[in-house]
Amino acid sequence: MMKSLTGPLAVTLALAVAPPALATSHGATTEMQGMPPGMLSSGIVIPSMDSSRGRELFAEKGCVTCHSINGVGGTDARKLDAEFMDLPMNPFDFAARMWRGAPTMVELQREELGAQIQFTGEELANIIAFVHDAEEQAKFSEADIPEEIREKMEHHDEKMEHHDEEEEEPHG
Repeated sequence: MMKSLTGPLAVTLALAVAPPALATSHGATTEMQGMPPGMLSSGIVIPSMDSSRGRELFAEKGCVTCHSINGVGGTDARKLDAEFMDLPMNPFDFAARMWRGAPTMVELQREELGAQIQFTGEELANIIAFVHDAEEQAKFSEADIPEEIREKMEHHDEKMEHHDEEEEEPHG
């Protein structure tokens, strides 16, 4: 069952990308009326945002290695629980924050996952929808984490514990 983004968050997204003078009270724009969903007259396409697919991608792609939701996941980066997210949300601002943190994120991805995570625009839109959807996040658990990602997380935790033990030993 595919859950597409609806309600206030969808309206916020529509308004975030619509020219202000064209916004209507229903979140659509005069330019968007009669056009395919997600298409602006300038040719820009806004992908649908599927928070249930975003939940799967958050775990599959390895975001969960560093970020947590519902206390599930890593602690190397900020928690991404919906309660901590700004609303209304502009997905471009969210992507810009990711961009600013990209050098550190890429370094951690290579260290913990062995490679940089690659996203399509649609995948990123789905993940952004997930981190803003408290109802979908309530379904997130350890069972969502693929075995390969779980093993990398456990290996990283063991490596960090070993590193901490070495630092505690007196040098003489």
